[in-house]
Parts: sequence; C-alpha cells; structure tokens
Amino acid sequence: MSLPEKNKNHFAARGARKPPVICLLGPTASGKTDLAVEIVQRLPCEIINVDSAQIYKDMNIGTGKPEAAVLAKAPHRLFDFLDPALAYSASQFRSDALAEIADITAAGKMPLLVGGTMMYFKALRDGLAVMPSADEKIRAQILAVADEQGWEEVHRRLAQVDPESAARIHPNDPQRLQRALEVYMVSGQSMTQLHAQQAIEASDIPFDLQFISIQPQERDVLHKRIEKRFIGMIEAGLVPEVESLYARGDLNLEMPSMRCVGYRQVWQHIAGEISFDAMVERGIIATRQLAKRQLTWMRGWEELQNYDSEKSETLDQILKSIERVAI
Repeated sequence: MSLPEKNKNHFAARGARKPPVICLLGPTASGKTDLAVEIVQRLPCEIINVDSAQIYKDMNIGTGKPEAAVLAKAPHRLFDFLDPALAYSASQFRSDALAEIADITAAGKMPLLVGGTMMYFKALRDGLAVMPSADEKIRAQILAVADEQGWEEVHRRLAQVDPESAARIHPNDPQRLQRALEVYMVSGQSMTQLHAQQAIEASDIPFDLQFISIQPQERDVLHKRIEKRFIGMIEAGLVPEVESLYARGDLNLEMPSMRCVGYRQVWQHIAGEISFDAMVERGIIATRQLAKRQLTWMRGWEELQNYDSEKSETLDQILKSIERVAI
C-alpha cells in the first residue's frame, strides 16, 4: 500500500492546511520501531527518533537501536548523535525536531516521529514555559514570611500577583506556593503569564500533529515481551557495552545517559554493588516501571488513536489512518 503518486508531493498544494506530522507513541517493547520501518516501506515518510536514550552514541544494545541493515532501509533523524557525557533537554529536542520536521516536509515527505519519551512529545505539542531558575535569596525571603506569618500569608501575597495560581494551589501546599511566588519575584511575570506564553508558542507550530499509539491490550503480554527483550539484550552483549562506558572514567550514574533503564542496573553490577541475577531482575522491573509510566502518560493524551500492537490488521489500519490525513 502506498500513497497515490499525485499525493507524494502533496504539501505544496495544501493551501492553508498545515502539513501533517505523524507521532507514533507506545510503551517500551511494544514494537514501535518495527512498525515504523514497515510504514516507511509503504509510505513516503521519514523517521525522527523520539527516544531519549537512542540519541546517545555507543549505547546500542541497551537502548534497542535498530541494526545497520534496518537503518539503511529506514534512516532515523535525531539518532545516535550525542556523547553520553552530555545532557540533552526537552527544549533542545523541540527545537531540533521542529527543524527536522520542516526539512522533511519541504522535501515533500511526511515526518514520522517514533519513540516512547513522552516528555519530548509533550514539549513538541505543548511548548515549554521558560521558568526562571531557583533563587536562594528570594526563597529565603519567602520562607521567612512563612515562618513569621504562616503559609496563609504567602498564599495571600501570591493571590495579589497571580490570582489564577493562588486559586489552583491550596494554602497548605508550601512547595508549590513557594515556587509560584518565587517565579513572580524573580522574573516579574506570574506563572500564569509564563504558561500563557507557552500556549501561544505551541499554537504557532505550522504543522498538524497526529498522535497514534500502539500497545498490547493485555498487560501480561507486555511484561513478557519486556522480560524477553531485556534477557535478549544481556545475551547480545549489554554487559560488555556498559563495561566500555564504565572504563571511560568520565561517566557516572548521575548523568542522564547512565540513568537510562538497564544501564544503571548493569553499571551497579560492574561496580560490584549487585549480583548478576539481581541485575537482571532489577533491569526487568525497572523496564516494567518505565512502561507503566509511559502508559499513564498515554491514558491522559487527548485525541490519541489507539491500536492493539498484537493484531495482524493494525499495520493496515494505521496506514489507512495516515493516508486520510495526508490527502
């Protein structure tokens, strides 16, 4: 199945309509990459990676990166480009992803964003409110007011400068009260104003984001796939891969790259903190916990088209869905 020839460069004739961008979400081990590769073989799409672990170089097995032969058929953008010693923010992803999307659509193709890093998808869809950094002096002033006059007074002061946040935050929620008043005192803008600017930023995206998800309908199926996948990674050489990273000497478990599921557990084993069996058990549990968090994100996602990853007709259904928005 493929788009009609007349639609392969359809973006130039779409007029005021925003070019569609397909976003394929799903929990880890749900088969997103395999599905995306099948889509690319049938439709004029290009893949943009939305996996915060697959951005790192020399982290191949534990991140589930496709093999070279697969990448030759379906190249990935924003993929395998960053040294593990470096950090990469959701804001950086949003900027880079928008640039890649623009490049793909300008070539008459459709961007296909694939991954399970829900914060990246959210940043792309909703924008990012640029909040000021914490200011210890301002924070100390707020805490002094709370100590002397109580958190009710902090709430009253917040209501004067940011009534919307004050209405949303309970007077007995000191952490959120402190942060909301701190934002205003540091920046001169309320948290409500900054979130409004974020909404404007999101609405200015010149693309039509279409969100599709796949997952097994039975949780046990996903759990078994996760266990099989993690054991397969161990058999494929995950421990030697992490040993090479460990031996570099400039990485540690506080870095985002080494906090990735699987890498942390193997690192702890290499450091002599846990046994091999404990490493495998903890790695599987951590991956299941990651999948649970991903599924929680997806349940709250508006206008998300859900498909059963285990059904044979799912590929054809998704292809038809993409064709509908592409024409």
